[in-house]
This record gives sequence, structure tokens and C-alpha cells, in this order.
Amino acid sequence: MNFTIRNAQKEDMPQVLRLIRELALFEKEPDAVEVTIKDLKRDGFGEYPAFHCFVAEVNSKIEGIALIYNRYSTWKGKIIHLEDLIVSNAMRGTGLGTALLDQVVKYAYDLGVKRINWEVLDWNENAIAFYEKKGANVMRDWDVVQLNETGIKNYIAKL
Repeated sequence: MNFTIRNAQKEDMPQVLRLIRELALFEKEPDAVEVTIKDLKRDGFGEYPAFHCFVAEVNSKIEGIALIYNRYSTWKGKIIHLEDLIVSNAMRGTGLGTALLDQVVKYAYDLGVKRINWEVLDWNENAIAFYEKKGANVMRDWDVVQLNETGIKNYIAKL
């Protein structure tokens, strides 16, 4: 199968959002996606982009994405966070996920970062096996902690 891995462009954002919604459905959170095409275009392609995105294109259709952004570790220094690596359901098992992860690792290496971080759902055994096969350390003794928008507002209200 022929495919291209490339940097996302502003005009790719409708297809990127389609894949984000497909992931939300897979993760049993179909109503959780609030981001819009306008948000993605503004936040990814403005003067100070909040993220970088790679896309996997097959026959002029985007079938996979890897969305990353810079972070800073107090222990390591500069790191990259892989927010999502998404391959459309129809294209899983074709090598797109590996090609996207390869591109993220090359990008991180070229930046000289000390680590790439990401999360995976504990029930997604296929993804866990994929990441472990690639040499990633799935740290099952850590819990993800989040304070959502409502939590932030409630917190501020108590200050």
C-alpha cells in the first residue's frame, strides 16, 4: 500500500477532526469532542502553534494522524507529548501507525528532547502491545490526573 506521512496543513483540519471523532467513538466518549475545525486551525497554525500534527495520507484521504506538542520535565528538560496517534479503523494493521510513530520519534530526536510521553487506555490491549513492541515503557503504576473546565471553575470559585 502506498501512503505518505507529512506535516499537516490548515486545510487538513476537517479530516483531522473526523479522525478525532472516530477515536472518541472508539474510546466510548462520542460526545466528549468539543474542539472545532476553527480551533484546530487557529491553535495549530497561528503565530505560536500549540501543537504539531503529522498526517498519513492514502489516495488523497487522511487515514491517520499523530498530534504532538512540547512539554518540559522538571527531571529531564525538554520533552514531547504525543496527544494522540490515530489510525482510521479501516486502515489499522497496514503500517500507518508504525510510520506515524516513526515520524514522531524522528522529530523528537531531531529536536533533542529527552523523552516522549503519552497515555493509553488500560483496556486497549492492542495499542499497549503495539507500543511495548516498539520499546515503549507502559507505566501501569501511574494514574492520569485531570482538572476539567468545570473543575477549574469550581476550584477558582473556592479561592
